[in-house]
Amino acid sequence: MAEPLRRRLPLLPLLLLAAGGLRAAERSGGSSSAMEELATEKEAEESHRQDSVSLLTFILLLTLTILTIWLFKHRRVRFLHETGLAMIYGLIVGVILRYGTPSTSGHDKPFSCSQEDRPFTTLLVNVSGKFFEYTLKGEISPGKIHNVEQNDMLRKVTFDPEVFFNILLPPIIFHAGYSLKKRHFFRNLGSILAYAFLGTAVSCFIIGNLMYGVVKLMKLVGQLSDKFYYTDCLLFGAIISATDPVTVLAIFNELHADVDLYALLFGESVLNDAVAIVLSSSIVAYQPTGENTHAFDAAAFFKSVGVFLGIFSGSFMMGAVTGVVTVNVTKFTKLHCFPLLETALFFLMSWSTFLLAEACGFTGVVAVLFCGITQAHYTYNNLSVESRSRTKQLFEVLHFLAENFIFSYMGLALFTFQKHIFSPVFIIGAFVAIFLGRAAHIYPLSFLLNLGRRHKISWSFQHMMMFSGLRGAMAFALAIRDTATYSHQMMFSTTLLIVFFTVWIVGGGTTPMLSWLNIRVGDHVPSVEEMSESHWLYFRVGVDPDQDPPPTNDSFQVLQGDGQDSARRNRTKQESAWLFRLWYSFDHNYLKPILTHSGPPLTTTLPSWCGLIAR
Repeated sequence: MAEPLRRRLPLLPLLLLAAGGLRAAERSGGSSSAMEELATEKEAEESHRQDSVSLLTFILLLTLTILTIWLFKHRRVRFLHETGLAMIYGLIVGVILRYGTPSTSGHDKPFSCSQEDRPFTTLLVNVSGKFFEYTLKGEISPGKIHNVEQNDMLRKVTFDPEVFFNILLPPIIFHAGYSLKKRHFFRNLGSILAYAFLGTAVSCFIIGNLMYGVVKLMKLVGQLSDKFYYTDCLLFGAIISATDPVTVLAIFNELHADVDLYALLFGESVLNDAVAIVLSSSIVAYQPTGENTHAFDAAAFFKSVGVFLGIFSGSFMMGAVTGVVTVNVTKFTKLHCFPLLETALFFLMSWSTFLLAEACGFTGVVAVLFCGITQAHYTYNNLSVESRSRTKQLFEVLHFLAENFIFSYMGLALFTFQKHIFSPVFIIGAFVAIFLGRAAHIYPLSFLLNLGRRHKISWSFQHMMMFSGLRGAMAFALAIRDTATYSHQMMFSTTLLIVFFTVWIVGGGTTPMLSWLNIRVGDHVPSVEEMSESHWLYFRVGVDPDQDPPPTNDSFQVLQGDGQDSARRNRTKQESAWLFRLWYSFDHNYLKPILTHSGPPLTTTLPSWCGLIAR
C-alpha cells in the first residue's frame, strides 16, 4: 500500500494547482464580466448625454430663431420669413456637426448571412455566450458599406420619420383647420375644392410624366445607376405637389392683403396637403398583376382610384365623428366648470384623432384637419371663455414650434442625412416640371372657374397664386418617410433643395411681387367693435370673428336676426358657394341647436308634431 501511495502523492500538488487555476480563472472571468458591465454602463451614460445634447441643440435653434424673428419684426424686415431663418440656422449647425465633431465609434463589422433570403426586423447575436438585440435601420449599397456614419452625434440628431408624422404634423394640420376663417373660406369654397382636388391631381400627373422623361434622359446619358420606375415618378409628383405657402401667407397676414386671395391660397394649401398624402398612398397601393409590376394595368389603376376615395372619405368621416364626440362630451358634462380639465380633454381628443386614423389604416392628416374644422364650428361654442382662449393659444404655440422645428431639421438634414443622391439633371428637370405643373394647375382651372364666379379671379391673383406655390413641411415629411431605395433617396434630396429654393427665393420675393402685380394691401383694419375688450380677446388669439359669439343675455336676440353679427352671417351665406348655401340652413336650424348651446331653439325650427322631441 505504501508504494502506490507514494506514487499518488505527486498528484496532490497538481490537483491543488488545478483547483487554484480554476479559482483564478473564475476570478478573472468575474473581473472581466464586471469590466464589461462597467463599459456598458459608461456607454449608456454617454448615449444619454448625447441624447440630451441633441435635444438641447434643437431647443437652442428654436430659441435663436425666436429672438431673430423678434428682431426682424422690430426692424420690419420682410425679405426672409421665420421658416427661412430656421433653415439657415439648421444649415449652420449641420455644418458644425458634420465637419466639427470627431467620429466617436468605429466598431461596425459586416457579417454575412448568405443562407437567408430576406432581412429580419430584429436580430439576436450571440457574442461569447451573451445575446444582444439589433434592429433593422435600412439597406446599405455594397459601394457604401465602408462609408457608414461613424459619428454618434450625427446619428442622434437623425430622427425617425415617424416622429414627424405622429408628433410634429398633427398640431400643424389641426391648427390649420381650427383657425380657419369661415366667411372667406366658404365664399370661395367651390374654387378652393377645384384647386385642391382637381388641380393637385393635374399637377401630380404632369410632374410625374415630365420626370419620367427626365429619368429616360438620365438613362440614355448614363447618369442613372439603379432602377427608377414610372410609379416612382408619379409618387414624386404627388409628394412635390403638396404646397405650403406659409411664408407668403404670413406676409399676407402682416400686410393685410386681399382677403379673397388669402382665402384661396390658404384653403388650397390646407386641403392640398390632405389630397397629396392620400394621392401618394394610392400610388403606393398601385400593384399591377403579372410579371411586370410597374406596367400600366387598368384594374390596378381603378383599384388605386378606389383606394384614394376610400381613404379620403373614411378619414373625413373619422375626423368629423371624433369632433362630434368631443362636442357632445363638452355639451352634456359640467367640464366647463373646470377649464383645465376641459382644455386637456380637448387637446387629447384632437390629437388622438390623428393616431386613431393611422391605426385604422386611414390618413391622419385628413382626419385631424376635418376634426379641427368640426371643433372650431361646434365644440368651440360649448367651451368656457377660458378654454376658448387656452385652446387657441395652445395650438398656435404648438403649430409655431413644430413648424420651425421641421424647418430647422431640414437644414440639419442636408448635412446629417447619410443617403443623399444629388443628380443635376434630375434637379433641373424637377424645377422645370414644378413650374409647368403649377401653371397647368392655376391658369386653366381659373379660366373655368371664372365662367361661374360672381367675383372673378383676376390675372394678378392668378399670377400671385402661381408664384406662391411654395413647398414645405408636408413635402419634406412625405419624402423622408421612405428613403430605402435609390429612387426615393434621389427624390428626398431633390425635395430638400426645392424647399430651400422656394422658401428663400420665392418667399423673399413676395412683397416685391405684390407691388409689381398691384395687389392691394392694408384692407383689414380692426373696427371699434373688434377693438373692444370682449371682441379683442378673440381677435388677438386668432379666432375667426365670423363664428358665433359667446353666450350672453342677449345672444338669443342676436341669433334670431338682430344685430350686426346676424347681418354678417346672412351676408356670408349670400356670398358663399352654392354648396355651402345648401348646407347652411340645415346646419344652423338643426345641428347647431343639437350639438351646441347656440342657434335657434329646436321648438321653432322643427315641425309642430315634433314638439315633444324638440323640448
